[in-house]
Amino acid sequence: MKIVDHISNAKGKPLFSFELLPPIKGQSIKGIFDAIDPLMEFNPPFIDVTYLREDYIYKQHPNGLLEKIAYRKRPSTVATCAAIMNKYNVDAVPHLICGGFTKDETENALIDLQFLGIDNVLVLRGDARKSDNSFVPTPDGHAYASELLQHVVDMNNGRYLHDYMEDAAKTDFCIGVAGYPEKHYESPNLDTDFKYLKHKVDTGADFIVTQMFFDNKKYKALVDKCRANGINVPIIPGLKPITSSKQLVSLPKIFHLDIPMELTEAIQACKSEKDVKEVGIEWMIHQCQELKEMGAPVLHFYTMGNPEPTKKIVQAVF
Repeated sequence: MKIVDHISNAKGKPLFSFELLPPIKGQSIKGIFDAIDPLMEFNPPFIDVTYLREDYIYKQHPNGLLEKIAYRKRPSTVATCAAIMNKYNVDAVPHLICGGFTKDETENALIDLQFLGIDNVLVLRGDARKSDNSFVPTPDGHAYASELLQHVVDMNNGRYLHDYMEDAAKTDFCIGVAGYPEKHYESPNLDTDFKYLKHKVDTGADFIVTQMFFDNKKYKALVDKCRANGINVPIIPGLKPITSSKQLVSLPKIFHLDIPMELTEAIQACKSEKDVKEVGIEWMIHQCQELKEMGAPVLHFYTMGNPEPTKKIVQAVF
């Protein structure tokens, strides 16, 4: 079922969903199931499966020369989605990214997803490789999320890459895109960032999932601005509790977000990491209760493979 239909069928009652990573190469699918099992009692209508682009490793040969080798740490998101759907009978939402794929490879992946009965995709540009200073598009691949989005929209309208595909069957994907309550770090300002978001919705995005945030006023400001400018698709808040004092530094550095002073001081006053986790969970419980009152359609958690903090929050909120 499409995410927009899940939301419509809920008739204003907020839903719960979460996101996880495919297992590291060489590990079994059991790790994924162990991360999902504790949360299934809350009946998530869908589970996101994220994707990380390939990186490079350097292999040194006996003659001293280095060989640059493309390396993927995790199995296919398509395969992970299929395993989740087969075991849990729940919708899986694969992330589609620009980096690491040609346009033909992207189209083939979308055809596979359609054959598997996957109704939703989340379209993202994706991050730069660790070895690159900035995002580098794959040759003959998409450079921007808006281009990838247009590709999916074209397939939904029966238009494929190659002209010789006459009478091609239309796909029917419900398409999500990313939104940033605190601005994408590469955007010069919030207004420019919002312009790009509106362009994606005008192109055909059906819902928005936000970057994580810790100040609900920023989510409300994004929703209000969207509604005032004719963007009426569901806006799903992305959430993650702080569980370690190190995240006061790592989360702003990696995700380019602000942590409110009240939360920062509460964490700095903790005497142990156990206390930090409790503070982070309590903050997120309060945040989720507010978001429910604001009418957030779904509370979407970035679990990072650790379901226990999310379970405690959802038990208190739902």
